[in-house]
This record gives sequence, C-alpha cells and structure tokens, in this order.
Amino acid sequence: MTKNNRDAYEEQKRPVKKSSGTKTSGGKTPGRKLSKKEQAKKTRRRIILFIAEIFVLLIMVMVLYITLSGEKTKRVDLDEFISEDIIINDTVKQAEETTMKGYRNIALFGVDSTTGALSKSTRSDCIMIASINQDTGDCKLVSVYRDTYLNLSNDTYNKCNAAYAKGGAEMAINMLNMNLDMNITDFVTVGFAGLSDTIDALGGVYIDVDDNEMTHLNSYQLTMADNLKRDYTPLRETGYILLDGLQATGYCRVRYGGGDDFRRTERQREVLSAVADQARKATPASLTQIANNVFSEVYTSLDLTEIVEVLTHVTDYNISETAGFPTEEYRTTGTVGSKGSCVIPVDLEQNVKWLHQFLFDDYEYEPSSTVKECSNKVAADTGAYVK
Repeated sequence: MTKNNRDAYEEQKRPVKKSSGTKTSGGKTPGRKLSKKEQAKKTRRRIILFIAEIFVLLIMVMVLYITLSGEKTKRVDLDEFISEDIIINDTVKQAEETTMKGYRNIALFGVDSTTGALSKSTRSDCIMIASINQDTGDCKLVSVYRDTYLNLSNDTYNKCNAAYAKGGAEMAINMLNMNLDMNITDFVTVGFAGLSDTIDALGGVYIDVDDNEMTHLNSYQLTMADNLKRDYTPLRETGYILLDGLQATGYCRVRYGGGDDFRRTERQREVLSAVADQARKATPASLTQIANNVFSEVYTSLDLTEIVEVLTHVTDYNISETAGFPTEEYRTTGTVGSKGSCVIPVDLEQNVKWLHQFLFDDYEYEPSSTVKECSNKVAADTGAYVK
C-alpha cells in the first residue's frame, strides 16, 4: 500500500463527525420543547432517512447473482395480517415496553433470482436485520447467515434461507421473529440487477484487496459481465485501490482462500463501510440515480416515495456497528442429514441473549419459551451443545 493510499484509507476509517451548529436538523431553536406532533414527524423522518441509506448499502451486499430482469417496485401492506399471521413471542411483547422501546427493526432480504422473482419461490441469500435507535439515529446491522439451521416458523427445521422460498417475506419475517425474539413487521427485498451500476454511480469504492483474492474476484467479474452483456476491466494489482462496480461486486462474492462464507461476510462488511463513506459524499443527483436503479428491483412494505424525497439527507444517520448471527462464540458448522452443510447455532438461547445485548444493550434478557424450545430442537437434531 502506497503512502497516499494509506493516508486515504486512514481518512476513510475516521468516524463521521456530526455538525455542531446552533440549530437542530429541523431548523428549530435549541431548548424549545417539541410538540408530540413534531416529535412524531421527527421520528418518522429519522426512520425514512435510515431506510434511504439502507437502500444504498443493501444493494452492495446482494452478492450471489445478477438478475437479468426485475419486477417493478411493489409496496405490500402487512397490516392486514400482522395481528393473525406475524409471529411475535410473548417475551418480546414485554420487552417492547422496556429494553426494546424506542427501536424499530426492519428485515432486509437479498434474493437469489435470475428471473426477477422477488415475492417468493426464491431463497434469500442475504438476510439482514436493521435495528434503528429512533432517539439517537444510530443503526446496527446484523447479518443472519443464510445456512443457519433454524425453525422456518412452521416447525420445519432447515437452512433459514429456505423460509423466503417457501413463504415469501411473511414466512421469512416469522422465522426471524420466532427464532431470534424479534418484533419485525416491515421488510425490504432487493434483486441484483442494479448492483454494479449503483457502485459505479458512487464513483467506485476503495477496498484493500490481497493477492489470493484477485484471481477469484476476476473470475466472478467474468461471469457477471457475460450475464450483463457488458465489458469488464480485469484487476491487475492489489492493495488499497479503487474498485468499479463489477470489481467490487466480484470482491463481495469471493468465498475462497480461507474463511469460506464467514470471510465472505466480512468482505461484504468491508464494502458496506466503504459504500457508506461514498454515499455520504455523493451528490443529490447521484443518489437519485441510485434510487432509480435500486427501486426497480424492490419489493417492500415501505413507502418508496417518502424515501426518495429525503435521499439528500442520508448523511444524518450513522451505521454504528455490524455483526453476524450466530455469533462466533456460539456457532459451529456441520452436516445435518439431508439438509447438508449448515451453520449450527450452538445453544440458540445463548445466541439470542447475545443478540439482544448487541442490538438493545440488554444484558439481562431472558429468551422466550419459544426460543428455548427451538434451541432444544436444534441441539437434538444436530448434536451441538455448549462445551
């Protein structure tokens, strides 16, 4: 890494400082107490701002395939079946009034589709939970490993990405809520067609690529370029360098050279952080173009019109931490009968305790009876117990 590249790298790593101006983000005079209506409007704006940033970031981690065509944007209203069909465990309902109060949790899915199918009949190869602290604006992202052996929400146990294929967003949300003691009711599903164009619209991203990653990166590039019917630029040097859309996408997809899918998840997070930096520097015109690229590949319960309106304020939010589930301390891998190679949550109950500590700073969380039942079943099926 050259000195200039190293300096740029260190600059990118520094946290973004919030403005120290004398006015609030809404132009209000400091010290005046906001009315309930103004507080509600401010909270909603924070949520929309965050979702806008997530659209920019999420597209960067949808890494398995590039769809050749996509469905038009669809908005789905979950209210009609939330009360009857969305599962929220009893313990979670209590936590909503205490440790989970003030947080909003949204499911983010990236589907493995080459036909533009976003609603179901396709596995969700990227599963993320975005947890928003509505008071501070801090956001945490948790990737749920796609091969994690869990209850699909219908007492069938399999790799968790099968839930979306079998029952779409509703079943996938229920899978997350049941196994992880979450209270998710909103979701965003994204296809892959706009991935490379999104990165290029941001001017590329700076990533530290090593020698053993370059060969695989170029191999993925070649495949994607063929699918997209476009030219590509082979990467011929390593180090901390600027990658274009196809190159960065290829980097995200690398799972060889040690670490397998866990290391690939780390690569996704590297790109995630780099994209966050680029998105904060982007012009309103660039962000609008990104929105146009991404929204044509979106299936969601959220209002996209509102998101577009506030894209220019995306810098107001901060992704404070990211992590993977199951956590390294309580996971292993192994073959589970006909299900094949799985990521096994060694003691799902302990993983859920860790998750609530990570997301909500709750060090005393006691998982629900449903989680405990699922934990026992996972242990019985896999033979995995805490050592």
